[in-house]
Amino acid sequence: MALVPAPPLPAQSSADSNRPSAVEEKTPSATPAKRKSKKSRAKPKPSTKKRHPRPAEPEKKPTPEPAPSPTPAPGNAVVVEKSGAPEEEPAPTPAAEEKRSWWWPFGSAQPRYNYLTRSVRQAIDDAHVARHRWRYIVVHNSGTRQGNAKAFDYYHRRVRKMPNGLAYHFVIGNGTSSGNGAIEIGPRWTSQINGGHVHSDYLNSIALGICLVGDYNKEKPTREQLEALDELIGYLRKRVGRTDHQLAIVKPHREINPPRWPTDCPGNRFPYNWLHSQFD
Repeated sequence: MALVPAPPLPAQSSADSNRPSAVEEKTPSATPAKRKSKKSRAKPKPSTKKRHPRPAEPEKKPTPEPAPSPTPAPGNAVVVEKSGAPEEEPAPTPAAEEKRSWWWPFGSAQPRYNYLTRSVRQAIDDAHVARHRWRYIVVHNSGTRQGNAKAFDYYHRRVRKMPNGLAYHFVIGNGTSSGNGAIEIGPRWTSQINGGHVHSDYLNSIALGICLVGDYNKEKPTREQLEALDELIGYLRKRVGRTDHQLAIVKPHREINPPRWPTDCPGNRFPYNWLHSQFD
C-alpha cells in the first residue's frame, strides 16, 4: 500500500504572525495591563490611626428680636439726654405766644408797634433766653445830653475798662446821636450775658438794663422815649416770661441799687409815678 504524503500547511501572513496565539492570550503572564488595573482598583487598607469623635455642637437658640420702640404721639415732646449740665428750657417768643392767643372776632389782636421795628423784634426773639433768667428790668439815664449805644460802648470798654463793653442791654435815643425813641440792642442781650449797670453782681445776673439818653436832673425824657420804653418793657416781659407767676419787676435804678451805693439815676425829673402806674 502506497503512502500518500500529507498536504503542506498554509503559510501564515506577516499580519497574523504578530497576533498571539490562543494559548498565549489565556496565559496570565501575557495580560500585564489587566493585572495592573485590578491592582489599581484594589480597596485601600483601613487606617490604623484612632479617630476621636467630633464633639457635638451646642444647639443655637434663636436670638430674640428687640421690640420696636413706641412712636411718640403727635404733640408730645421727645427728650434727648446729653452729657454735661442740662440746658435750661428757653422762654417762648412773644410772636409764638400771640399765635396761641384766643381768636379775636374783630380783626387781628396783634399789637401795633411804633418804635419796636420788625428788625428789633426779630433780634429780641433770636436771643436764646432761658426761662426764669431775667427777673428785673431796670431803667437808667445816661447822664449826658447826647450819645448812643456805640458811644457808650466805647466809654465803658476804654475808659471804665469793662471787658464786655456797653453796660446796658438796650439804649433808647433822644434824637441827638440816634433817632428820637430809636431802640438799640447791645451785645449783652444778643449774647445773653450779665449786665454791668447795677452795683451788684447778683442783680446784674438777673436784671436787664435799659438806658435812656439824657440828663434827667436837668430835663425830662421826650415823649417818644417814654412811648418806646413802654413798648420795649411790654415786649421784654413777654419774652422773658414769668417767674413764680409774676412778670419781670420794673424798677428805676435808684430804687434797686444797694443802699451802700446810693444813686439818683435816672434823675430827679424822671416821671416815676408814670413808671409805677404802667408796670406795677
